[in-house]
Amino acid sequence: MVGWILKKILGSKNQRELKRLMPIVHRINEFDEQYKSLSDEALRAKTAIWKEELAKIPELEDQWKRLDEILPEAFAVVKNAARRLKDRQDSFTVCDQPMTWDMVHFDVQLLGGIVLHRGRIAEMATGEGKTLVATLPLYLNALTGRGVHLVTVNDYLARRDAEWMGRLYDFLGLTVGCIQHDQEPDFRREQYAMDIAYGTNSEFGFDYLRDNGMATTREQQVQRGYYYAIVDEVDSILIDEARTPLIISGPATISTHQYDKWKPLIEQLVRKQNMLCNRLASEALEKFEQGEVETGGRLMFKVKLGQPRNKQLLRMMEDPDKRRAVDKAELSFYQDTRKEELFALKEELFFTIDEKSNEADLSEQGRNFLNPDDPNAFVLPDLINEFTEIDLDPSLPQEEKDKKKAERQQHCDAQAERIHNISQLLRAYCLFEKDVQYVIEENKVVIVDEFTGRKMPGRRWSDGLHQAVEAKEGVQIDRETQTLATITIQNYFRLYQKLAGMTGTAETEAAEFHDIYKLDVNVIPTNRPVARKDHNDRIYKTRREKYNAVIKEIRDCHTREQPVLVGTVSVEASELLSRMLKREKIPHNVLNAKFHMQEAEIVSRAGQPGTVTISTNMAGRGTDIKLGASVPDRGGLYVIGTERHEARRIDRQLRGRCARQGDPGSSRFYVSFEDDLMRNFGAADRMTRIMERFGLEEGQELEHRWLNKSVETAQKRVEQRNYLIRKRTLDFDDVMNMQREVVYTYRNETIDSEEPRTLIYEVIDEAVPAKVQEYLTAGRDEEPNYTGFLNWVNTTFPLGLTKEKAQFDTRTVDENAQFLIGKIKDAYERKSSHEEPSAVKSLERYIILNAIDRLWQEHLYAMDALREGVYLRGYAQKDPLIEYKTEAYDMFVELMANIKNEVLHNLFRSTSNLQAFENFLATLPQFLLREHAPTAPTANAPARGRQLQPVGAMAAVAGDGDGAGEMTLDLPVRRSMPKVGRNEPCPCGSGKKYKNCCGRVA
Repeated sequence: MVGWILKKILGSKNQRELKRLMPIVHRINEFDEQYKSLSDEALRAKTAIWKEELAKIPELEDQWKRLDEILPEAFAVVKNAARRLKDRQDSFTVCDQPMTWDMVHFDVQLLGGIVLHRGRIAEMATGEGKTLVATLPLYLNALTGRGVHLVTVNDYLARRDAEWMGRLYDFLGLTVGCIQHDQEPDFRREQYAMDIAYGTNSEFGFDYLRDNGMATTREQQVQRGYYYAIVDEVDSILIDEARTPLIISGPATISTHQYDKWKPLIEQLVRKQNMLCNRLASEALEKFEQGEVETGGRLMFKVKLGQPRNKQLLRMMEDPDKRRAVDKAELSFYQDTRKEELFALKEELFFTIDEKSNEADLSEQGRNFLNPDDPNAFVLPDLINEFTEIDLDPSLPQEEKDKKKAERQQHCDAQAERIHNISQLLRAYCLFEKDVQYVIEENKVVIVDEFTGRKMPGRRWSDGLHQAVEAKEGVQIDRETQTLATITIQNYFRLYQKLAGMTGTAETEAAEFHDIYKLDVNVIPTNRPVARKDHNDRIYKTRREKYNAVIKEIRDCHTREQPVLVGTVSVEASELLSRMLKREKIPHNVLNAKFHMQEAEIVSRAGQPGTVTISTNMAGRGTDIKLGASVPDRGGLYVIGTERHEARRIDRQLRGRCARQGDPGSSRFYVSFEDDLMRNFGAADRMTRIMERFGLEEGQELEHRWLNKSVETAQKRVEQRNYLIRKRTLDFDDVMNMQREVVYTYRNETIDSEEPRTLIYEVIDEAVPAKVQEYLTAGRDEEPNYTGFLNWVNTTFPLGLTKEKAQFDTRTVDENAQFLIGKIKDAYERKSSHEEPSAVKSLERYIILNAIDRLWQEHLYAMDALREGVYLRGYAQKDPLIEYKTEAYDMFVELMANIKNEVLHNLFRSTSNLQAFENFLATLPQFLLREHAPTAPTANAPARGRQLQPVGAMAAVAGDGDGAGEMTLDLPVRRSMPKVGRNEPCPCGSGKKYKNCCGRVA
C-alpha cells in the first residue's frame, strides 16, 4: 500500500527517468529552430566537421563523452533534415515502390532516440515510428567512423529501412549499406565499410563465424568491428530466437547411413500400427456406447500411446466425458504399482510415440517385425566383457586378439548405426508432418519455423533426422553434416561495446534483458493517447466451440464492414480458420509469413473496410496498418486472438497492431480449455468441472476479468520456465564462448601477423619443453624415456640425431629443451632459406590456421557429445553444469596442446615450392645405409652393426660426429646399374655365373 501511494506521488522509476531527459528534448528543439536559417550545404557541413573532430580522439571513452556533448545539436540536425525533405515532398523509390517523405520527429521520438543512444531498450507502441527513431542515435554514433549496425528480423525489412531511411542519411552526407542473404564477400565488405549497415541478426552472426572461423586472410574477412548496434524488434531477436544457436556446418567426412534400406520396412510397420490404432479406436467407441467407460478409456489411452494424432481419437477427445476417461486411465497406469501393466500395454503396440519429448520407441513386437530371424538385432554388444574374454584367451596370439577386437568393434558400430537409423526413420514418419514442420521445394526438404511459419532454406535437422525425412519423402538424401562453427545469438550481441534495442513489448521481459545483456528498459509514452478497448477474454470448454464463436464474430464484423485481424499461434491454426471461413464464403487473406514482401503488403492493407486477415502472431511485424476511409467510424481495426500465446509479450504485440497514433480499435482473445497453455499450465480439468456443475451448455462462454488474471498467471509460469531454459542454455554456452574467444583471437593474430615466424617460434618455445617434460621427467616408479623421446624428435624433425650425438642423459630437462629448440630453429632457418620469403609467410600462416581449424572442428564435435551426455551425471547427485565446466576445461587444455603439436608435425612436411624443397633435401648430409663403407658387406659383419657414413657435399661437415650444426637425412644406397641375379652372367666379363664370380664377395 505504501509503495502504491509513493508511486502515485513520485511517479514510477520509468517516469522519473523520462522526466530527467525532457530538458535535453527542449534543447534539441531550440537548436532545430536555429538551424532553419541554414542552407543545405551548411547543415551537411556539420557532419564533416564532427567526423573530423571525432577522428582525432583515439580513445573510445573520450569519443563517447564528446558524443554526449554534441547530442542535442546532432539530433537537431537530423530532425531539421527530415523537415526539409517533408517540405519539399521529396520522392524516391523503396523496394521498387514510389515513396514520398512525410515524417518529422515528434518529441516522444526524440526521447526514444536519447534512450537508444544511452544503450538501453526503448519500448514504443506499434505505429509510433521506431524506424524513424533509430535515425537519431545511428547518425550520432556513425560520426565516430567505427561503423554502426541496425539489426532487423528479415531481409525485406532490412532492405526497406536501408532504402527508406537512407534518403535522410544521404542528405546528411553519411553512407548506408544493406547486408542481404546472397551477396558476394567483396560486396559485403563494401556494405560493412559504410557508416551505417542494415541487416538481419543471422546475416551478422554468420558473417562473424565465417570471418573468425573460416577466413584465412584479412581480405576474406568482411566485418570491421562491433562498436554499436540497435536491434529492431529486440524481444523477437534476443529472446524468441535466442534458443536456437547459429551453426555453420559442412558435410561429415564419412557417411554410413542405411535410411533407404530400412525405409520400406518402416513404411509397412507404420501402416500396420495405423490399422491397429484405427481398430482400437472403433472398439473404444463401441465400449463407450455399451456404457463400459473404463474399458473405453483404457483403449483410447492405448491409441494415444501409439498414434497421438489419430483422427478418431482427436474427435472423441472433444467429448468431455471421453476425455476424462482417457485422463483417468493415463493417471492410473502411470502409478508406480502399475508400471508392469503399462509396459505390457505398450508391448501390445508396434511402437509408442511421446510427442512432448519428440521420441518414438519400438516395442518387442515391432523389433520382431523388422528382424524376425535375429533376436539380438537391437541389442548393443557389451564390448568391455567381450574384450576381456579375448584378452584372457591364452590360445590366441596378440595379432589375432587385435583382429578379433577390431571385428567386435565394427559389429558394434554397425549395430548402433542400424538402431539409430531405424529410430530416426520412425520419428520422421510419426512426428514430422509435411507442410507443418517442413515443405518440399526443388527436390529438397525445407524446414518451416514453428513460431513464424517462415521457411528456413539452408537449415538442416541434426543427428541424421533430416536424412530420415528426405528418405521418407523420396527426395535426394544429402550427406550428414558436422558443425564447423557455432555461436548463440546472445553471445554474438554481447560482443558489441554498446547495444540498444527497440520494440513494442519489452516490459514483461525486463528482468531477462537486464540479467543477460545488461540492458534496461524505458517505456516511451505514445504521441497521442491510446484509444484501444481491450475486452475480457472469452473462455470455452472445447476448441470446436471456440472456433465456431470466432467465425460468428468475424461474420458480424464483416457484415458491418469493420476490418478484422485474426492472430493465431501456428500455421496449422491459420489454415483451419481459413477452411472454416471459406465454408462461410467470407473473403480473407492468409498470412503465413512465407514471403516477406507480400506479407508486408497484405498487413498494410489489413485496415481497409471489410478486410479479414488471418496471421500467425509473429508475421508481418515492422509494417504499419493504416485505417481506410470510414473505418474509424465503424470502431477501427478489431484484433481477435484465437489463443493465448505462451508469452504475454506476443499477446501484447498482437493487441498493439490496432489503434496506432490515437486511432480507435478493439481487441479480444478467445481461449478454450483444450489449448496447450491452459491444458499444461492452467488447471483446465478443474475449470471444466466447474463449468459443467453450473450447467453451461454447448457454445456458452465464461467472461470475467478475474479469469483474465488466471490466464496471465499461467503465462507467467511458462515465461519463467522458458527464461530458466534460456538461462541454462547460456550458462553452458558461456563455457564454449570463452574457448571460442581464445581460439578466434589466436586465429586473427595469425591472419594479421606481419611476421608469422614469431608465432611459429612461440609454438616451438612452448611445445618442445612440454614434450621434454613428458618424456624425460622421472616419476617415482618411472625412468626417463630417452629412446621414446629420441624417436619423437627424429619422426617430427629432420635432425637425424643418434643416441651418441644427442647425449640427452648428460643434461638436465631444461638444458635438453634449450638444446633441441636451438637445433630445430636452425634447421627451420635453413629450410626457409631455399624458398621465396613472401611464400614462406603464407605457408607459415597456413600451417597454424590449418591446425587450428581441423582440431577446433573435432573439439566442437566432442563438446556436443559431452553436453548431450553430461545431464546423466545428475543421477549421481552431481551438478551437470559444474561437471561440464571441469571436463570442458580439460578438453580445451588438450586442444591447445594438440594444436601446437600439429604445427610442429607439419613444420618440415610443408613447402611453398616443390623444387625449393628438393634443393633443400639435396643440401642435407645423406647417410648411406652401409656396413663397412666403402666395401660391400661381408659375412662376418652382422646386419645390426651397420654404421651410418656421411656422403656427398657435406661429408666433411658431418664427419666430426659431435652433432652440432648439421641436419641429416637417412637415405638408402642407390645403384648405378640394374640389379644382377645370382644365376646371371657376371657383368665383369669373366663368363662365369655371378654367384661364382663377383657375387661370391657380395
